Amino acid sequence: MKIAVFASGSGSNFQSILEAVESELVDASVELLVCDKPGALVEKRAEKAGISLYSFSPKTFASKAAFEQEILAELQAKGVELIVLAGYMRLIGPTLLEAYGGRIVNIHPSLLPSFPGLDAIGQAFDAGVKVSGVTIHLVDEGMDTGPIIAQEAVQINETDTKEVLQGKIQKVEHELYPKTLQHVISQLQRSVK
Repeated sequence: MKIAVFASGSGSNFQSILEAVESELVDASVELLVCDKPGALVEKRAEKAGISLYSFSPKTFASKAAFEQEILAELQAKGVELIVLAGYMRLIGPTLLEAYGGRIVNIHPSLLPSFPGLDAIGQAFDAGVKVSGVTIHLVDEGMDTGPIIAQEAVQINETDTKEVLQGKIQKVEHELYPKTLQHVISQLQRSVK
């Protein structure tokens, strides 16, 4: 299955997906990286791996629909069948939702519905909860509101700092996301047959 990864930052989940594809844990090929922050570290990871890159600055477009129309053209040119969000810090709009409804997957660093939106790790840490975690879900028009596909809890110890918690959550993300993507891909392939 041909996938595109959307990311905005360092790309640690992008890297774990690339490695899972390389080791055949995920039956897919990464055709494109879409990045809305030109110069982000994830772009260097894509370049090193020989992955095509579509990098853009949203401010240079008149609207979300305008840049999503360009992204859609890139996705279609590459034959992309599944969009994988890996730290893409922007809501998906109607243009992409209409074209890829049910085929956009996101990872979020909390046990949704708790702590949606930005800085979920900080939100959990500030709330003093004893358990947080990772959620993988389908994307809809809301903020982290789509149907949940998988979740895994992460214990928060009294001695944990926000950075320690982030490290624990990323470790779970890097294992859970590839496994869950393979499950999603298998389901999509079965529904096509």
